[in-house]
Amino acid sequence: MADRIRIRQVKSGSNARRNQRRTLRALGLKHHQDEVVHVDRPTIRGMVETVSHLVEIDEIEGNDE
Repeated sequence: MADRIRIRQVKSGSNARRNQRRTLRALGLKHHQDEVVHVDRPTIRGMVETVSHLVEIDEIEGNDE
């Protein structure tokens, strides 16, 4: 199975730039403290880089979820 990453929103996006708010929404993060799991792909990593000051990521290997 491909490696996955757990993304957790740790800061509010309400005062962030519009593209950052839209990136949070595209990742599936709607509220402060939301968590989502995505397959670790370059596109997802790029989105996370855009909002890196608002989120934390943890790498998940194997079937741990």
